[in-house]
Amino acid sequence: MDTVIKLAVDEDVDEDEFNREGSDKLLVKSNQDLDQESPNSDKLQSCLPYLLATLFACVLEDALTQLRMLGECNNELRIIKTMTDISNLRAMKFKIKPCSIPQDPLAAASLSLDSMQHKLDKLAADRKFCDDILIGTYLELALDRCFNTMMATSQHIEDQEAYRMALADEEAKNKALRRELMKQLRQQRNHIKTVAYDTDLIIDQLKSKVEDAALNAETRGRYITNWQRARSEQHQQTIQDSESGPSENIEYYELRTSQEQRIHSEVELLVNIFINLAEHEILMANWIKFKDDRARALAYQQLMTKSAIIVQAWWRGLLVRLELGPYKKRKRK
Repeated sequence: MDTVIKLAVDEDVDEDEFNREGSDKLLVKSNQDLDQESPNSDKLQSCLPYLLATLFACVLEDALTQLRMLGECNNELRIIKTMTDISNLRAMKFKIKPCSIPQDPLAAASLSLDSMQHKLDKLAADRKFCDDILIGTYLELALDRCFNTMMATSQHIEDQEAYRMALADEEAKNKALRRELMKQLRQQRNHIKTVAYDTDLIIDQLKSKVEDAALNAETRGRYITNWQRARSEQHQQTIQDSESGPSENIEYYELRTSQEQRIHSEVELLVNIFINLAEHEILMANWIKFKDDRARALAYQQLMTKSAIIVQAWWRGLLVRLELGPYKKRKRK
């Protein structure tokens, strides 16, 4: 809190010194201008008389003094303002460069109108605006004996008010035009809905007609198909009735011919069977005879083999017993 009060006191001292130096400079400059002005100059013709200009300047000087006293007497507001601007005051005291990053307009727009920061900024801006106008008018009255600043400010305020009125009129016209356009849009929408409804109704009718036409076409096609089938059967029956006699004769003779051919083939088959049976009996007799001959030859061969084996065994035994031939005893040397 001591730091805040000290910063506020330093700020007041700086403002007092600035106002005092400005007043001294204004007095010196006004005296120099009064000495340099000539009574026949064109500038005096568009300015107030010196007495009126001095009176008005004194009135404005008193008003500025009262406003300054009013601003300095409100200590609570000054403390709140100082606490709000404490970061900027510290930066100024310690000679820190301000941040060069621009403020986000969206963040500034999102600032609540009921916040203390907004109220203090608005109050400071209004006071600064009034002070600038009064100081500028005071300087012009003291130096040039005119009040162009106040006239320009008044004209600017009137222009802004006229501009706001023009904007209000334009907004009213735009609202009326918007209402008219919305009315036309609703009418157009209703017309489009009506046309769309009628079109949908026509489409439904056409769909029903197409379905009926498809059903009628299918029925007619089925009728024509059945009629053609019946007509074809009728013609076939007529042709069959007219050709039934020759056809029966042809079928009879064809059947008889086929029966004769079958009988002939059966007879040939029986003859072939008989012939084959005779040949088969001969072949079977030959085969049986061949088998008997082969069995007798095999039995004779087996008998001769056994006899030869017996004779060879008897002869070998005889040679062994009599020690003859290869079984003869050898003499020792």
